[in-house]
Amino acid sequence: MARRSPIGQVRNIGIMAHIDAGKTTTTERILFYTGITYKMGEVDEGTAVMDWMAQEQERGITITSAATTCYWKNHKINIIDTPGHVDFTVEVERSLRVLDGAIIILCGVGGVEPQSETVWRQADRYNIPRIVYINKMDRVGVNPEKAIQEMRTRLAAKPLVIQIPLGREETFRGVIDLVRMKEIDWGDDLLGTKFEVRDISDEYKQEAEEKRNEMLEQLSDVSDHLMERYLDEVDVSAEEMKKAIRHGTISFQFVPVLYGASFKNKGVHSLLDAVVDYLPSPVDTPPIKGHHPRTFDVEERKASDEESFSSLVFKIMNDPYVGTLSFFRVYSGKAKVGAPVYNSTKGQVERISRLLEMHSNKRKDIKEVYAGDIAALSSMKNVSTGDTLCERSRPLVLEPIKFPEPVISAVIEPKSTREHSKLADALSKLSKEDPTFKVMQDSMTGQTLVCGMGELHLEILMDRMAREFGVEASLGKPKVAYKETITTVSEGEGKYIRQSGGRGQYGHCKIIVEPLGRGGSYKFVDSTKGGVIPKEFLRSIENGIKEAMEAGILAGFPVTDVMVTLTDGSYHEVDSSSIAYKVAGSLAFKDATSKANPVLLEPVMSLVVVSSEEYLGDIAGDINARRGKIGEMDMKGGSRIIKILVPLDEMFGYATTLRTITQGRGVFSMEFSHYEPTPPQVMEDIIARVEGRVPVHR
Repeated sequence: MARRSPIGQVRNIGIMAHIDAGKTTTTERILFYTGITYKMGEVDEGTAVMDWMAQEQERGITITSAATTCYWKNHKINIIDTPGHVDFTVEVERSLRVLDGAIIILCGVGGVEPQSETVWRQADRYNIPRIVYINKMDRVGVNPEKAIQEMRTRLAAKPLVIQIPLGREETFRGVIDLVRMKEIDWGDDLLGTKFEVRDISDEYKQEAEEKRNEMLEQLSDVSDHLMERYLDEVDVSAEEMKKAIRHGTISFQFVPVLYGASFKNKGVHSLLDAVVDYLPSPVDTPPIKGHHPRTFDVEERKASDEESFSSLVFKIMNDPYVGTLSFFRVYSGKAKVGAPVYNSTKGQVERISRLLEMHSNKRKDIKEVYAGDIAALSSMKNVSTGDTLCERSRPLVLEPIKFPEPVISAVIEPKSTREHSKLADALSKLSKEDPTFKVMQDSMTGQTLVCGMGELHLEILMDRMAREFGVEASLGKPKVAYKETITTVSEGEGKYIRQSGGRGQYGHCKIIVEPLGRGGSYKFVDSTKGGVIPKEFLRSIENGIKEAMEAGILAGFPVTDVMVTLTDGSYHEVDSSSIAYKVAGSLAFKDATSKANPVLLEPVMSLVVVSSEEYLGDIAGDINARRGKIGEMDMKGGSRIIKILVPLDEMFGYATTLRTITQGRGVFSMEFSHYEPTPPQVMEDIIARVEGRVPVHR
């Protein structure tokens, strides 16, 4: 089976935006105009193809990233529609890891909103070229100029405006393409399938000439050829301009800006043209780099079918009909059904039993995948998110995807004792599917804890357990995922000596612990000399330290941001064993941290509140009572935008409080920012709560 589209005509793109900016609506139009669907789905009616989950249809929001494939002008476009809600930011993170380009959608009224900034930063981190689509040009109060200015000030972006809107609000009917110097008018056609491409009318001619000259000035910075023609006042062809725009977009020198009203079916055709013309194909991106699993030498693979096969699994999904689906991106080479693939992350060989091209929750069997493709594998039981699949003869391990740590936890219990095993099975499948959802045991009570990114995150997962797995469970009140760390350098010693008549147990080590900066996680250094502890026991000592870090001495929370240096110890030729050194390592760590002024770390959230001026005082007073720190305050369209840093522990139930204060007019968004030490009084109260005592200060 030959390739349908050459690799240079493949586009892997994501659609990202703030919640309610029109991501899914735009994707539905793309599917309709490319012939994938025969009827447009609507988010408000719960009929959107890409929002296939029952929870998405009921709430009108995107929860999971959905992948689909469509074709436009002989180009294959793999699209991933991502969520806008911060509780599901993991979906954006893992999608960006495997994409080559992105469409960032901005609301023409709201402009650059808080989650717009978040997804922009994520795209920056993964070096993803992007185009901006200013949507909702038909809405009352639309102000695209303000949105473009906010791109400069809030996103530090360099917008390249390549269109002029034809009208705005209720008179918006199309765009002027400054590259081709043509008007594209959808008029009153309800489906948006009929539009007129014509010469620019006299009304817009002067403005179009001025804007085109501005665009040419910007393009001259990236193309010497264009600069010469522009300075010589020689006409520049549309193809020359497209080539320069493509080069500037892929090299991050600017971001093309387009306009549209997806809900009214205007502007999507131009957006598809821009995806094909300006966003990169797999061959426009640098070769993927990884390391050899045994030698750890850096290796790279070019985006070519002739290279050896390499791919990255970026998402696991439980499908009720075909079981576990593993979504993967092919970076090089090709693979077909029946061929063996090597999971270099786990060191296992598996055979491809079925390859699927995904269309949201629907699927189509395919026989082969090529470099640049995004597809799914079924029945791969031992594959996890972040695994590398490659050829065994040329193994390669790609860099895994980094996910944020959960910030809240809650106790979960089945409603009947008969459902204990069903609950454990459901939790196992959901945690494999979502790396930000974790399941653990409370070391003090033995209860099962579930940890996630927010209240909505856990609520959705509970709903899915009931619907997809038939498990009814009770969720306790969410708790904050605190951590522990140390603030000073300290020494510790661990000895484990047992005699039981025969061979005994002997382990002895000395360590120094010292604090690392926030986000430093953990580091282990061996500085012993003269073989005081045999090398084969060093791993056991480190494992004992890691085990002790899972439950700190203050309140049993995980310990982080610590460097441990093994300095000394001793061993017994007969009695020393791995288990003895593991226990000694654990005892030494507890001894050292107890003397290193341990403190609790709490998650601090970045909160953005939008409200009218009249409620500002009450909002500020409430935030101060929650230990929040108010940062920037901006004005936008008559509303105040307040940026705040506030501890997560103080934010439960905030939605109800804000509704009461603002009489239902205020809105907010919140995402994790960082961990920081809790004040001493608050720390005492948290420890008291954990130990079952009455907090002193509350």
